Amino acid sequence: MSARLEVADIMRRHGEAYRQAHEGHLGRVERRTMSAIELCRTAALGGHLEGCPSCRTIRVSYNSCRNRHCPKCQGQACRDWLAARQGDLLPVPYFHVVFTLPEPMAGIAFQNKAAVYSILFKAAAETLLTIAADPKHLGAEIGLVAVLHSWGQNLHYHPHVHCIVPGGGLSPTRFGRRSGAAQWIACRPGFFLPVRVLSRLFRRLFLQDLQAAYDAGNLSFFGDLAGLMAPAAFRRRLAEVRRVEWIVYAKPPFGGPGQMLTYLGRYTHRVAIANSRLVSMADGRVSFRWKDYRHRGKVKVMTLDAHEFIRRFLLHTLPDGFHRIRHYGFLANGHRAQKLELCRRLLTITAQESAADTTHDRPAATPASRCSWCGRQMVTFGIWRCGEVPRRPFWSDSS
Repeated sequence: MSARLEVADIMRRHGEAYRQAHEGHLGRVERRTMSAIELCRTAALGGHLEGCPSCRTIRVSYNSCRNRHCPKCQGQACRDWLAARQGDLLPVPYFHVVFTLPEPMAGIAFQNKAAVYSILFKAAAETLLTIAADPKHLGAEIGLVAVLHSWGQNLHYHPHVHCIVPGGGLSPTRFGRRSGAAQWIACRPGFFLPVRVLSRLFRRLFLQDLQAAYDAGNLSFFGDLAGLMAPAAFRRRLAEVRRVEWIVYAKPPFGGPGQMLTYLGRYTHRVAIANSRLVSMADGRVSFRWKDYRHRGKVKVMTLDAHEFIRRFLLHTLPDGFHRIRHYGFLANGHRAQKLELCRRLLTITAQESAADTTHDRPAATPASRCSWCGRQMVTFGIWRCGEVPRRPFWSDSS
């Protein structure tokens, strides 16, 4: 059985030629991402030697690159992150709301990733918090986890934010104090907030903040968008997108905390394309599976020139230090523990009961430290860097 094709194989085969062909256009982040994926889990990064004291199986494990754009490195990172989120779960339905930038905004976002992505996060979160706090809708302080994605199934640039929101919130506060006894306010069954209202506020907040960033000189434009440096041209672009409906999509609610954790794991550490979607690499071309949502999610195969595949993959690299998972409302980092404790008390369960209810849904521990033959715990007896030779296991000299 042949080894499964990986993005790393494509980078190793075509990466150097791509770098040479685009010498003047590749940034530091893109170059570092390509190099990390090429070297991931190879001897170049060093590794360690594991052995099973029971059946004496020996296994070489090379180090991971840990680059957040690498398809091979995100599985364990996702499991660790989800395990840390166990304490945040509440016994309520959860909703999934997606905020998408319209096509005319995509080019501006690509040329100003850090600034526009931050505006996108802020506008999406503020929209949800504002509408949820309105007594005409929910009238509560909600919490949410927001995750940035910038790709569609065909790897085209498509910036959007996924928001996972518990179905309810805390009674509102006034002047820093709660108005009356604190209460948990639940959403109507199967309904969170009206998407049209969300869409219009999201559009207004995003364009307002984008104009402020432009006025402060925090945006830059080049190539086809260089004309937007002129204030009149920029105002016309904003006027155009102000006249179209912006897409906010609220998916049907899913079950309780266990299902939410599994569902969230599909989004938090996903990269532009998983290795499992790759089909073949031959004659300088790469084929991969994708879902065509314009045809009811039908699975199709797309074939691209290898350089075009790499180009599309690199569209989705993030600026250094940029956080693509953020928490807001009562899930914000500054007061999350206290607010969640209050939520559980109002929902008449204890934190211990909550954890007990969801223990069976915790992500499974990685099997990497178990012997593939007998299932016993493997022992690490040698760690080396590139050019070093690991020492032999203590039992290897015995008969």
